[in-house]
Amino acid sequence: MADTDEPMVVDGGSGDGGEWEGRWNHISTFLERPGPFTHPDFEPSTESLQFLLDTCKILVIGAGGLGCELLKDLALSGFRHIHVVDMDTIDVSNLNRQFLFRLKDVGRPKADIAADFINGRIPGCNVVPHFKKIQDFDESFYRQFHIIVCGLDSIIARRWMNGMLLSLLVYEDGVLDPSSIIPLIDGGTEGFKGNARVIFPGMTACIDCTLELYPPQINFPMCTIASMPRLPEHCVEYVRMLLWPKEKPFGDGVGLDADDPEHIQWVYQKSQERAAEFSITGVTYRLTQGVVKRIIPAVASTNAVIAAACATEVFKIASSAYIPLNNYMVFNDVDGLYTYTFEAERKENCSSCSQVPQDLHFSPSAKLQEVLDYLTENASLQMKSPAITATLEGKNKTLYLQTVASIEQRTRPNLSKSLKELGLLDGQELAVADVTTPQTVLFKLSFTS
Repeated sequence: MADTDEPMVVDGGSGDGGEWEGRWNHISTFLERPGPFTHPDFEPSTESLQFLLDTCKILVIGAGGLGCELLKDLALSGFRHIHVVDMDTIDVSNLNRQFLFRLKDVGRPKADIAADFINGRIPGCNVVPHFKKIQDFDESFYRQFHIIVCGLDSIIARRWMNGMLLSLLVYEDGVLDPSSIIPLIDGGTEGFKGNARVIFPGMTACIDCTLELYPPQINFPMCTIASMPRLPEHCVEYVRMLLWPKEKPFGDGVGLDADDPEHIQWVYQKSQERAAEFSITGVTYRLTQGVVKRIIPAVASTNAVIAAACATEVFKIASSAYIPLNNYMVFNDVDGLYTYTFEAERKENCSSCSQVPQDLHFSPSAKLQEVLDYLTENASLQMKSPAITATLEGKNKTLYLQTVASIEQRTRPNLSKSLKELGLLDGQELAVADVTTPQTVLFKLSFTS
């Protein structure tokens, strides 16, 4: 506590730009004196603080459970030029942990409300909101930032962001230009578990180098759902996948909207009927909503710990005062408290960051469907809806594209054709586009006998 009779300034501040004496003392302690844990090359000065306050631009992706914590931590650490991107609106269920939002904000964009809250609460801080998808921005937008920090709940979005930062790298005669590297700090939480990682694109392991670490989405076998349900989740999935398209409760062509309470209520009631039929207990409205929306459980304290770890890494990199995390930290407080740090190693043939076309080993008689299955099911690729093109007889030909209905219909017969029938040759390059990356990924066909 201060030992003066002066009132403590919380809002508004005083003086130029909302500054007051001693405002940044806690930060100056780290930046203006040496210490046993500082970076070997660190030289204490007042310039590092001025860089944080006046120059450094941070992009926060996601304004949810992690994002709210990140924005608060970064703003209180002296970062004043912050942009936040989030495509979501506020739901009542967010309010227990996403503390920048209030009941009156429900239905409004998370990015806008989070920015308004921080700007109104922390003098001199300027958070710029973007109520958009990350895919709505081009390279010039991302190139303006010094550091990007992610608080996402989507692996696809993480991979896309990873691909974007890799596409910004500049190589001169095969040598990476360090000035083109934008560090990526990534945080993730699931219940009482979490992780934080530091990625220097082109230098350290990227998101796709360690794709095997991400658990695949749980999908229940159709035979179990349809004929032998054992869990309450099986009952909900039965209604979602089979009953909804069959009964069309809200009219022909109306898809199940996970955010529509009437839709969820219908699924809940039908799931209860299904559960009663098989003497299964545990179907609740909340469980129904969780299964339909694929909700991952969220715990406020885990978000706080992981966001603090990420914000600390941003501070270390921006100030160059301390050696950053190398490079992956896991956190678990399910039973006691456990943290562990290890170095995730860069993959020599990573499809995203190695700059080497990956070999696809297939027989000439293999069907294109087999290649498609490999791209989606391989643990180190995990693509979602790959579009495959090749250059045949000097022309660019689409072999299969799923996302546009008319082209999907036209190219579907190719799936049952062999690679030889499609005119593909040994050593042929296949270009594959997917929602997981902004770049086209190159593969090289290697025929097996």
